Amino acid sequence: MKKLGCILAAGLFAVLAAGTLLSTTMFGAASVEEETPFIIAQGSSLTSVANKLEEQGLITSADGFLMHARVFGSDEPIQAGEFALNPDMDQAAILRAFQTGAVIRRFVTIPEGMPSIMVHERLMAEELLTGDITVPPEGSVLPETYDFERGEQRAAVLARMQRAMGEFLDEAWEARSEDAAVKSKKEAVILASIIEKETQAKDELGKVSGVMSNRIRIGMMLGADATTIYPVTKGKPLGRRIRVSELRDPNPYNTRAIAGLPIGPITNPSRAAITAALNPEETTALYYVADGSGGHVFADTLEEHNRNVAEWRRFRAENGI
Repeated sequence: MKKLGCILAAGLFAVLAAGTLLSTTMFGAASVEEETPFIIAQGSSLTSVANKLEEQGLITSADGFLMHARVFGSDEPIQAGEFALNPDMDQAAILRAFQTGAVIRRFVTIPEGMPSIMVHERLMAEELLTGDITVPPEGSVLPETYDFERGEQRAAVLARMQRAMGEFLDEAWEARSEDAAVKSKKEAVILASIIEKETQAKDELGKVSGVMSNRIRIGMMLGADATTIYPVTKGKPLGRRIRVSELRDPNPYNTRAIAGLPIGPITNPSRAAITAALNPEETTALYYVADGSGGHVFADTLEEHNRNVAEWRRFRAENGI
């Protein structure tokens, strides 16, 4: 009986081995030896993908892969993009990844307050993107982290950034305060871009907006240094002290020489800055100056402001700033 059991077991093993050999012969097999990126171009057919897999040595047979797909695969189409294939994947897993669109996502970050000239530089420097773009209009890009696929057009990524700005601006405009000093979405972006540059302290955005809004209402110059610098550098750091001639230049951006808002945004403002521009904090302050701690001290009168400025200058002198 024991001998009979051994014979039956050996026979079963032989049948299974033959079945496996037949399956491998008919359908081929995956042969991914290490994690490998694999790109499917837009509009590729399953046949062309199978041939590419075989050419790269990732499967043993393109015909076998196609037969496996017809017999065991679903009716879902394959997706375009970059996929990560690894040694643990058999043909079924590879096909499933292609059909479910399990693509590798890559990311590009636009920091809050990054001007458009630097957005352009960042996108052009991303080697995995393709195609050329021009510098986008200032204030048209929403600072955020965006995902993209290898080989995607830069224009497509930029369009998503601009669409995100448009959608958020629509939402923020509908939720604006009755105290907002700006009269249009364009003005909201302009004011937000100034607020973004005036303070790095998130808890001050609303109060800086309140001061700027107070000045707009009474026709007082906004006096923001960043608007003076913008025509010179297009938003990049100046790298030196502002010249007196630049402070006095009555160009349409320089709020130290003209009253009201500048002609356009001076950077790409964040969600928080746009929200602050449309919801200014209630305040009687008309002035502010740095306090040496990363924030600002606010004042209602010029006399009080001048004392605060004198204190700031003493702080700078004592600390070698």
